[in-house]
Amino acid sequence: MDDIVRQAMVKWPDVPDCYGWLGLDSRGQWWMRDDRVQSLGAFQSGQPGAKGSLLKHEKLIDFIQRNYESDVQGQWYFQNGPQKVFVELEITPHIWRIEDDFTVVAHTGVMAEVHKILVDENGLVYLDTTLGLGLVHTLDVARAAQAIEMGRWTLEDAVAKDLPARYAYELSPIKVKSGQKQA
Repeated sequence: MDDIVRQAMVKWPDVPDCYGWLGLDSRGQWWMRDDRVQSLGAFQSGQPGAKGSLLKHEKLIDFIQRNYESDVQGQWYFQNGPQKVFVELEITPHIWRIEDDFTVVAHTGVMAEVHKILVDENGLVYLDTTLGLGLVHTLDVARAAQAIEMGRWTLEDAVAKDLPARYAYELSPIKVKSGQKQA
């Protein structure tokens, strides 16, 4: 976490949390979601326009990614100064890129060690790592298959709907706040 963020948290300890305004998609991209966009449906809904506006400002994206973490309830957020901005996840809290040498890097730029690889009933590929669960970026699925064939990673079947509970993360903190916690 940035020092300036820590200082702001001390200076303004009672800033209310923010819900629904930031989303992370299955390709590791950040989306801003104003009230109008939120009224179109949940981030995960697939409704046209419900994702919001794709963030493209590199310095803002870097700031978000440096200050991205989870709370004890498995809700992921971006610490924006004194305010927690909870993140709507399309699928997982991390999106993994796999390098040529099979090192694994999260969408935030943080490296992790792989425990195992999972494939769900839809053919989506996930990595269980030292940082937690994340989806393998679509451009790197072939590299994941290569790692399996080489015996580097252990493959396990998974059921997509069971992953949030199994790996202790919340897809939609706004639903948790409103008492509609995921099943």
